[in-house]
Amino acid sequence: MGNKKTPWTAADIPDLRGRTAIVTGASAGLGLETALRLAERGAKVVLACRNVEKAAAAADVIRASVPEAELPIVRVDLSSLASVREAADQVRAEYERIDLLINNAGTLNRERSETVDGFETTFATNHLGPFAFTGLLLDRLLAAGSARVVTVSSASSGHGSTVLDLDDLGYEKRAYKGMRVYGQSKLANLLFTFELQRQLNGTAAELVALAAHPGAAHSDFVENLSPAIRMLKHPTINWATSWMLQSTEMGALPTLRAAADPSARGGEFYGPTGKIHGYPVLVEASAEANDPDLAGKLWVESERLTGVTYDFG
Repeated sequence: MGNKKTPWTAADIPDLRGRTAIVTGASAGLGLETALRLAERGAKVVLACRNVEKAAAAADVIRASVPEAELPIVRVDLSSLASVREAADQVRAEYERIDLLINNAGTLNRERSETVDGFETTFATNHLGPFAFTGLLLDRLLAAGSARVVTVSSASSGHGSTVLDLDDLGYEKRAYKGMRVYGQSKLANLLFTFELQRQLNGTAAELVALAAHPGAAHSDFVENLSPAIRMLKHPTINWATSWMLQSTEMGALPTLRAAADPSARGGEFYGPTGKIHGYPVLVEASAEANDPDLAGKLWVESERLTGVTYDFG
């Protein structure tokens, strides 16, 4: 599949019957589209969401297309380590194995705020929460044999102004700029993915880690952005600016390819052909994202901050 000449689409997702997938942030946007496509191919899809009412509504949307879909719901607020632990405990109690974990949920805050644990909110939600959730479910992923962890990053992870400062992950010493902080968290997603794969490489585990980014896609995520960018979706001018954003269906394809393409390999990064538009292809991460020394240091710091250590057993 991966070597064919025609573009990779959702039609290329193989039969997933008998497999269990978890998608965080599956109540809307790219997460909902990802969950829908996996359910269409027969996977049991756990909707891991902060708002269970929205998750239930999303399940209804999916069942309208896939009446037989199995769509259990787990409440998880990735900005709270207590919530992450509770969600992981629930998953562990209900499932002996997890075939696919998609760390899709994310946020962007225009002004600095802190979580209940005292961490900067964007970094905590986008990196520390998924790091802890994955680590707490690691044994269930390892039990599945050829399982995958797919973490959704962003094209902004490679922006020239994106710098990961291990001495100021919470942006207490630097001027707080929402997009820059978001870019740091998305860079952390890539560093986490590549370091997880490095650590798996030294084991007998069949589990692999991959990353993806959606490019610029229609999503409710735009509500987190600046007023100027949000105006691009205003009905009065949307007709003239819609070309800048690809559809939600297209935006979800890089994640789906990383999750389900049999030819995909651990440590790979998928994104749109043209950086922000197009069908999913292998893309290059920035030099900083590929820095093993930085990734190792971030890993140690993430374990310290979350209290979650990875046991590859």
